[in-house]
Amino acid sequence: MNHSPIPLNITASANIESIVVLHGLYMSGFVMRPLSARLGKSGYRILNLSYNTLTPDIDEICAAIDTFVGDRPAALVCHSMGGLVARAYLERGSAASKQVKKVVTLGTPHKGSAIAKHMHDKGLELLLKNSVEFLLSNNQDWPFDAKLYSIAGDLPIGLMPLLQKGSQSDGTVLLEETKLSGMAEHKVFHLSHTSLIYSRAVMDYICELLERP
Repeated sequence: MNHSPIPLNITASANIESIVVLHGLYMSGFVMRPLSARLGKSGYRILNLSYNTLTPDIDEICAAIDTFVGDRPAALVCHSMGGLVARAYLERGSAASKQVKKVVTLGTPHKGSAIAKHMHDKGLELLLKNSVEFLLSNNQDWPFDAKLYSIAGDLPIGLMPLLQKGSQSDGTVLLEETKLSGMAEHKVFHLSHTSLIYSRAVMDYICELLERP
């Protein structure tokens, strides 16, 4: 497991000091480097955590986050499946997890992934392996003290328009899958699933969210 901390400087928000960045399925921390760098320039300590998305070791992931966060106010910024991993971390209820004040997700299928379910139903489990433990979840609400800010895309470039014609999606995740009862805010950008990671407008919005009281 690889992680790349970025030092803290004095321009960080008074409320959030540390940020853990979690990537999505079939990806690694490499794709999150531009976003991590942008957050680092804003003064936050960054842990850009890489993990094996097909065989995720949740104990190892949680231990790495706990060690990094410690007793400092923190946020989790996650793309796609990374948001479901973040939820699993908060469910553990460790002392460090209580320091997480905000969770920002980009294209996370909080209610479960229709594409993953389709693949599973078609007998393509080998393409998903243990990721189904997260992607086939059926969450309906957000029960944690940490505020959830869910960012979604509505530019349908991907498989979803073929699977569900007329649906609203970012091409991979349905818009409806990104909504949960109890979330603090839901915002939609005209972007595809992967481009959410690299959009300057999304990065600026994330920074604005993190600096809110």
